[in-house]
Amino acid sequence: MNKKNESLLLLDAISQAIFDKKGANIITIDVRGISTMTDFYVIAEGNVERHVKAIHNSVCDAMEKNGRRPLFIEGVRESDWVVIDFGDVVIHLLIPEMRERYALENLWKDGKIVDVNIVVDNKIPSQATSI
Repeated sequence: MNKKNESLLLLDAISQAIFDKKGANIITIDVRGISTMTDFYVIAEGNVERHVKAIHNSVCDAMEKNGRRPLFIEGVRESDWVVIDFGDVVIHLLIPEMRERYALENLWKDGKIVDVNIVVDNKIPSQATSI
């Protein structure tokens, strides 16, 4: 598998982990050629600090299953803005107020938005019947 396809599968796994924990407003930006820090940024939000921390744990678990460990993690204690650095992918998980305040998407507006594949389970749970 070439590096491009590997990166896209990795972005899919990250985005799925965020989605599965009810993370919102997931955006993936390809910054190859405009940033020397990384190839891709993933930005998403959780409702509150505890939610951001749960999303962080989910992403790290999913990445470990893919044989990847973060090079650096910052912000877990406060959890209003958590950064997870995997080298070629840097993930920013924020509460809505922090995301709005810092508008990270604007920093990389020249980057290309990457379409990721997220599996949405549309099953409606069966309702219990009363006797």
